[in-house]
Amino acid sequence: MRPAERSGFDVQMMQIALGLAARGLGRTAPNPSVGAVIADEHTGEVIARAWTAPGGRPHAETIAIAHAGDRARGATMYVTLEPCSHHGVTRPCADAIVEAGLARVVCAIEDPDPRVAGRGLARLRSAGIAVDRGVLVEGAHWIAAGHILRVTERRPLVTAKLALDSAGSVPRGGAGKPVWATGESARAAGHLLRARSDAILVGRGTVIADDPLLTCRLPGLEARSPVRIVLARALAGLEKSRLAQSARQHPLWVFCPEAADSSALRAAGAEIFPVLLIGGEFWLPAIMETLVARGITRLLLEGGPATWAAFSRAGLVDAAVLFHARGADGGELSPAGGLAALDRYITTEGFDIYDRRTIAGDDMLAVRRQWHRGGRRGHNEPTQR
Repeated sequence: MRPAERSGFDVQMMQIALGLAARGLGRTAPNPSVGAVIADEHTGEVIARAWTAPGGRPHAETIAIAHAGDRARGATMYVTLEPCSHHGVTRPCADAIVEAGLARVVCAIEDPDPRVAGRGLARLRSAGIAVDRGVLVEGAHWIAAGHILRVTERRPLVTAKLALDSAGSVPRGGAGKPVWATGESARAAGHLLRARSDAILVGRGTVIADDPLLTCRLPGLEARSPVRIVLARALAGLEKSRLAQSARQHPLWVFCPEAADSSALRAAGAEIFPVLLIGGEFWLPAIMETLVARGITRLLLEGGPATWAAFSRAGLVDAAVLFHARGADGGELSPAGGLAALDRYITTEGFDIYDRRTIAGDDMLAVRRQWHRGGRRGHNEPTQR
């Protein structure tokens, strides 16, 4: 048991580690984004900090140790996910921690990867390193949720993004001319969601009506555009879209019936995934399995009402972010009003509000599923971490 006066310091350092881990979201798949801080508990000094590098390697722990150098000896590491203990593309982080001479490791949560699953912490304890876990567990779970769901349920984390007008409806321009529901600042916040996602998905109806590009266009974050995915029962007209025209610059994946003529989209550079429809509908769990096999851990759902409803009915929406325009009176959207607006399109029963703010006159409400610690186990596939 640590001294009571140090518990607040542990929380403070883990908060920093979680913030660092968030920086890597959308950049590390199929590996999780992890944050690590090395600190001197006695002086309160932060010696080094790091997060998982783009592409998933090097890991946060080894980067932090390299930054700390000899000063790591006798210090404490705060890490958002259990250090890996297996030999893969890189050497085990647990071994690197032992060799660096760290005296204590504070870990938020264990890694469900069957190659780790407590073995990393056991390795540290066997080397005489003090180990504490369970600091800021919920925040760590949500940072690593894409990785956790990939390992335990064979699917990515799914976040639905909804932009609604003041009446709670989806504005449609038609003929490839989008109509914005909210202002520029709220749209920029939506682009940040894209930057933190591995892939973004819409239905064919959205492509035909709005002709979106689905890239991240925030200054300095253009390279963080996610893989763009379209579900389309029919392919006619998609070859003329901006998605198809930019397929060689930004990956475009199209899921369509096996009999569909995809030659024009293939010629444009799109990758085609023929799938079997069941009752005329896409079998979404199979599509999720395909995405996981291709390394997708965080999926942003931007498609219209039909797509949102289909994923919600399948129990595949884990979180939702609502951007809602205000009415003529300028009144702020209440939490109850925001949940009611969401419930028109997805089921929010069992969801909690975790963020609510005003963005330049528009309202944002973010909800997520109450974390079901454990989830379904089975079909485990080791990640590259």
